Amino acid sequence: MRKSIFIASLLLMTTAAHAGVIIEGTRLIYQGDKKEASLGISNPDNRNYLVQSWVESADNARDKAPFLITPPLFRLDGKQDNVLRVVRTGGNLPTDRESLYWLNIKSIPSTSREESSNTLQIAIKTRIKLIYRPTGINGKPDEVADKLRWHKQGNNLVVSNPTPFYMNFQAITVGGKKVDNVTWVAPNSDAHFTVSGGIAGNKVSWKIINDYGAVSHAWSASVQKD
Repeated sequence: MRKSIFIASLLLMTTAAHAGVIIEGTRLIYQGDKKEASLGISNPDNRNYLVQSWVESADNARDKAPFLITPPLFRLDGKQDNVLRVVRTGGNLPTDRESLYWLNIKSIPSTSREESSNTLQIAIKTRIKLIYRPTGINGKPDEVADKLRWHKQGNNLVVSNPTPFYMNFQAITVGGKKVDNVTWVAPNSDAHFTVSGGIAGNKVSWKIINDYGAVSHAWSASVQKD
């Protein structure tokens, strides 16, 4: 009985720790003609949080990301808001296509002296896409998502992206069957998705996530043969 009570208490404390800092967006688009990009965060809790932020490259190396976040470390009091500002610090980034980085935000809840001995505190780390869009690119991903081309390669569904944008998929179906574990396809690149049980049918449909984190309408096309 005591063991059950302990597990229930632990679950309750874990849930409470997951509340707290809210990030106002699922991705951040850095427009190349701007001096900075900003992202709002808020703390609806009464508890204070220590917030730490940093940018990593696509291979998760901090030292290769030419972006600085201010403030990188600060206290966010209960019922307060703040703004993270991302500034480009250099780097020889492509001018004809987007570049992808990861923006990491870690929030650590404060603990009172009375709580420290019997409360489980969890630091929550959130990672969202930071996409740098150079000045020479016009339009948005959802305006050219119909240009994607699809073909099958064994049990793989291959998508070719001739556009300068990252295409972040929300859903892909082929032959009426939903494809699992879909991610994205980089600009001027191909991406491979394994279709469990093989590809049946020659029609594919897809939805992407737009700049604002919303789901687009669906496009459809024929799947080309090997």
